[in-house]
Amino acid sequence: MGDSEKKSLGDLLGGEEREILSTGNPEIDKKLADGLPLQSLTLIEGENDTGKSVITQQIIWGAMKASLNVDLYTSENTSKSFLNQMQSMSLDISDYYAWGYLKIYPMHTIGFEWGEDEMSGILKRIIAKIRNSDADVIVVDSLTLLTESTSQTDLLAFLTSCKNLVDHGKTILITLHTYAFEEDTLVRIRSICDAHLFMKKALVGDKYVMVMEVVKVRGARKTTGNLVSFEVHPGYGMKIIPISSARV
Repeated sequence: MGDSEKKSLGDLLGGEEREILSTGNPEIDKKLADGLPLQSLTLIEGENDTGKSVITQQIIWGAMKASLNVDLYTSENTSKSFLNQMQSMSLDISDYYAWGYLKIYPMHTIGFEWGEDEMSGILKRIIAKIRNSDADVIVVDSLTLLTESTSQTDLLAFLTSCKNLVDHGKTILITLHTYAFEEDTLVRIRSICDAHLFMKKALVGDKYVMVMEVVKVRGARKTTGNLVSFEVHPGYGMKIIPISSARV
């Protein structure tokens, strides 16, 4: 069966038309007004080790369970390490990967010095690949590495292209590290995106937990400022911690 003839996971399973992308975690969905809107551009922002990849993995799990095809562009993992991480969170997606409903594209450019022209070319190639993909959901984790040698103009052009693809049916999620961008650039990036999740750490007793703040979600009511805190336990996965216990 050629790529043009390949059925989506939703087609094969008889998935119904949806407007919301559930994370597969009821506590997180509750903070997002049931989930993220499909056909939207979502920014997941935060510093190192604040749970950006954990949230994207949870969203990928939700997409798989909703019979949606996913493409993952990752500078954080190899295909094998990503699948192992998912399994360690009790989110086993190996069958979806084996059948091609999840495609993983590692972006390992560490150790190379990329000039501005090369980085601009990579961003354009990613856009072209997204445009021609049959995936419903696209995750870029993270944008930071790809933009270290990229001008603000090229970066904003990339995000504007993502927004155009959203208007044509794609659901795109992008993670980035706050420290890597000037405040003016961050303001522009946040304004382009339909949803914005900000990740940080908070102290609970004598240990830190991860906290997700819902800054905005397009079309959702009463989500701005919602917080959900959690820990990740190998072999068990995500454990929600009552936010009243956390000092943010």
